[in-house]
Amino acid sequence: MRTCLFASVLVLSSPLWAQAGAPPADSAQGPPATAAATASGADHLIWLDVVVTDKAGNAVNNLAQHDFTLLDDKQPRKILSFQATDGTSRATDPPLQLIFVLDAVNTGAQTIMYARTQLTKFLRQNDGKLAIPAALVILTDQSTQIQPTPTRDGKALADSLDSNQTGLRVLGRSTGVYGAEERRTLSLRALDGLARYEAAQPGRKFVVWLSPGWAILSGPNLMITDRSEQWVFGNIVNLSQELREARITLYSLDPLGMSDAGGFRTFYYESFLKGVTSYQKAQNGNLALQVFAAQSGGRVLNSGNDLVKEITSCL
Repeated sequence: MRTCLFASVLVLSSPLWAQAGAPPADSAQGPPATAAATASGADHLIWLDVVVTDKAGNAVNNLAQHDFTLLDDKQPRKILSFQATDGTSRATDPPLQLIFVLDAVNTGAQTIMYARTQLTKFLRQNDGKLAIPAALVILTDQSTQIQPTPTRDGKALADSLDSNQTGLRVLGRSTGVYGAEERRTLSLRALDGLARYEAAQPGRKFVVWLSPGWAILSGPNLMITDRSEQWVFGNIVNLSQELREARITLYSLDPLGMSDAGGFRTFYYESFLKGVTSYQKAQNGNLALQVFAAQSGGRVLNSGNDLVKEITSCL
């Protein structure tokens, strides 16, 4: 499926969204107000973007409304409207925005340099003429720069990337659970801020997040309190709703590639893919980048070194 696209260049950092997203895990704050304010509205319409593929990953076209069944808590729901697009009617297709997030908060210096090199290679290929225009987000706690001018020039995006030094998040307790919690909080705030920003932009958005992801913080030795469960559940509801309403499909692309392939971290997130129906069932692992990616309809790519090829496969 192809659509007519537009793009902008964004270089964002966590301080811009310091008031958004998640407080520390032991905070007394309950579920975010935005989730409670809209989730119960009987007239609240939900727009779901769907791409159907065969076993080989090829898009399946020529589908009609009767080909789909919509379930909510295992109960059938009526589809109120349906629109199919295959890229041939560009004047009526909704706009599509591609956004790269280069995550310097959760990625080591050597790995982030490799991710930058691979992303630059992708942007400069084909003489910089991108088939799909792309926005750029650099996640760091060092600076905030926004360049909102739309462009389809891959060379211009690559030059913008080269001109912005990706600072690394330095935490005093970065090797322990406290440092991991702080990095996760920064990351969730960034995801929350990106979703809030993109909710005001028209059309669909594909977000390719280049990162190993933040710490899952779940396991037999990591117990959470009842208050923390409520905080986790509130953020699951809030972020899932924001991603859906912003029409974001999230892709988790791990630049560690084969150096971490088969490791416990690369598949542990799968334990948390099942939907959470109450705060008593919420776990920290439900807030993992890979979980949000899979549940948004995107993909988790964590076993390849050729990031250019993997980015292309996402598109």
